[in-house]
Amino acid sequence: MERLQSSYRTHTCKELRKEHVGTEVTLSGWLMRKRDHGGVVFVDLRDNYGITQVIFHDEDKERIQNLRVESVLKVHGKVMAREGDLINPKLETGEIEVYCDSLEVLSESEVLPFQIAEDDNAPEATRLKNRFLELRREDLHNKILMRSSVAQAVRELLHEIHFTEFHTPILTSSSPEGARDYIVPSRVHPGRFFALPQAPQQFKQLIMMSGYDRYFQIAPCFRDEDPRADRSPGEFYQIDMEMAFVEQDQVFEANEYLFTNLFRRFSDWKVTDAPFPRYTYDDIMSRFGSDKPDMRNPLEITDVTKVFADTEFRVFKSVLAQDGNIKAIWVKRDEQPPRKFFDDIVKYFQEISGNGLAWLYFTEDEVKGSIAKFISDDEKETLRQQVTKGEQGALFFAGGREPEVLPFVARLRDRLGESLDLLEKDVYKFLWITDYPFYELDAATGKVEFSHNPFGMPQGGLEALNTKDPLDIHATQYDLVCNGLELGSGAIRNHLPEVMYRAFEIVGYSKADVDEKFGGMIRAFTYGAPPHGGIATGFERIVMLLAKESAIRNVILFPMAQTVEDLMMGAPGTLGPEQLQEAHIRVELPPEMKANKELANE
Repeated sequence: MERLQSSYRTHTCKELRKEHVGTEVTLSGWLMRKRDHGGVVFVDLRDNYGITQVIFHDEDKERIQNLRVESVLKVHGKVMAREGDLINPKLETGEIEVYCDSLEVLSESEVLPFQIAEDDNAPEATRLKNRFLELRREDLHNKILMRSSVAQAVRELLHEIHFTEFHTPILTSSSPEGARDYIVPSRVHPGRFFALPQAPQQFKQLIMMSGYDRYFQIAPCFRDEDPRADRSPGEFYQIDMEMAFVEQDQVFEANEYLFTNLFRRFSDWKVTDAPFPRYTYDDIMSRFGSDKPDMRNPLEITDVTKVFADTEFRVFKSVLAQDGNIKAIWVKRDEQPPRKFFDDIVKYFQEISGNGLAWLYFTEDEVKGSIAKFISDDEKETLRQQVTKGEQGALFFAGGREPEVLPFVARLRDRLGESLDLLEKDVYKFLWITDYPFYELDAATGKVEFSHNPFGMPQGGLEALNTKDPLDIHATQYDLVCNGLELGSGAIRNHLPEVMYRAFEIVGYSKADVDEKFGGMIRAFTYGAPPHGGIATGFERIVMLLAKESAIRNVILFPMAQTVEDLMMGAPGTLGPEQLQEAHIRVELPPEMKANKELANE
């Protein structure tokens, strides 16, 4: 369907080309820039689609000079050709300009809180408060348009492989899914509350139990948790998927079809071919120290504990005496970096971990470095044979108990890859991580807790739950990772009531607790539930990768500040006494806030 014309425009600010020269046109848009060239004023007129240069003269010139940028104009005039050096190759409309015959000012702008045409490094709070202005900036504007196109493509691709889009409820019940709920008081049922969904987890499983086969939606999710760099605070969207009568391989195949096609449609970067590489959780942690490693980085972590089993080096000896491990990262370098590089890396590691970092540099005939004089020739030779393979380069060492030292060695790996420019360029590297632990110990309480999604099927089913140490049980849980970002998490689900009761019993839930918290799903299990599985992938993270953007807020239309506030709309706000009474709630401020309020009122 062609775009319908209106009295405001015959064309957009992107459409006009040389073939339109001589045509009478009407354009409407924002006054982006103006340049006074004496007899005439040149204006860049901008709309959603692009920019067209308009020439104003005579009395219209005077009116334009008195208007502020970002005022909204309607202009009528004739398309004229630009010749020679006047052609602007940076603009799609750069071969033409419009000679204005009549001007109508549709809306005047006040003085701007920050510049639109150029980035003037205005404070983030100012930009978020006036997000509608920031969204007029070309780069940000186009990333939000791209987000819409990505959503459309996701729907097209999933429909191609027989997924059906469903919309699940927003007002639901609170359930323990790893984060705090946003709660909504019920006016009709005093003292009772709805919760906004952290994810449509139970509903999508219930869809499978309702006889549907392949479900998806681009679902809004709400989590009352502390801000994170890779997640918008408060709310986010995910591509939520579930499939009936499947095993892990079929879930992987569907997602590999979606992501290879989606990423190749929106980027010219190389994309991992399907099937994506698979690593177990134990393997990925031992080799990279993280369950979301950036595989563009060729560096790996090596355990060299056995090399130093009989060491006389006091520091390593102390680590081993406390049942610790020695982890190393080998960096092949034909030329030794300057001493300052090593000093900076050691300082970085000390800052993030509070512990020391040792290093050696291997050449063909010698070994030097911070611990070269403290370790034996045999240890050096073993490292040369087992780790460096006789090549030249640097070897970094960190020691400690594995759960405590690995996260920092993983960050060291990232830092080395970036500072030495080792990351493979212009590529999206996907991988699957499988076989996650089903349970873990809570560091604060020492109690057994679910390590991931509590609704996954434990490997070995009920027998494993009844006979194994909970910490030895693995889940049919998997994550999808790309370029160091966890894109999604999923599992083959449990569909048997006796398995669900037992799985929750291990973490302290009684049968009555499960019936109360998950009554709908337990009932569905008892009336014939199909084996099923799925995944949810972060929509904003996907768009962020495709837009080659490092800040997630730049692919969100109206993001919250990191303080979990909507500065533009003034949320969260306070409610008046009538609204509180209708919702049957009373506000009880924390003591420190109450004291501050009392001081302010004095």
